[in-house]
Amino acid sequence: MMPETQPPAVGVSTSASPADGSLYGTEVIANHGMVSGMASKKVTITLDEAQLGRIRALVHAGTAPSVSGFIQHAVAVALDDAAGWGALLAEALRETGGALSDDERAWADQILGVNPPSRPAA
Repeated sequence: MMPETQPPAVGVSTSASPADGSLYGTEVIANHGMVSGMASKKVTITLDEAQLGRIRALVHAGTAPSVSGFIQHAVAVALDDAAGWGALLAEALRETGGALSDDERAWADQILGVNPPSRPAA
C-alpha cells in the first residue's frame, strides 16, 4: 500500500501518438487501442492526483482514448517540443558564432545575478 502523501502511480505503455495525429482534448479519438506494430514497454509513473483526475475525466468524456493513450500523446508532444527547441537553439548558435566563451558566460552570469556552478579543480 502506498503512503497517502504520495500521488498514485499509473502504469503506461510507451509508444507514439495515434496514427490519425489527432489532439486529445480537442477531438474525439476513434482509435482506442495501441498503435499496431509499435514496440512498447510498460513503465510506472507518478502523477498528481488532480492531474490524474483531469485525465480520467477526459477519458470518461471520450476525448482521450485512455490514461495511457493520453500520457503517450503528452510524451510525444514534449519530445517534439524539446527537439524543436534544441534545433532552434543550435540554429541560433550557428547564426551568432557558436557557444558562449568562458568570458561571455561569466559576463552573462554577472548581469543575470547567477552564481555559476563550481567546477572541480583539474
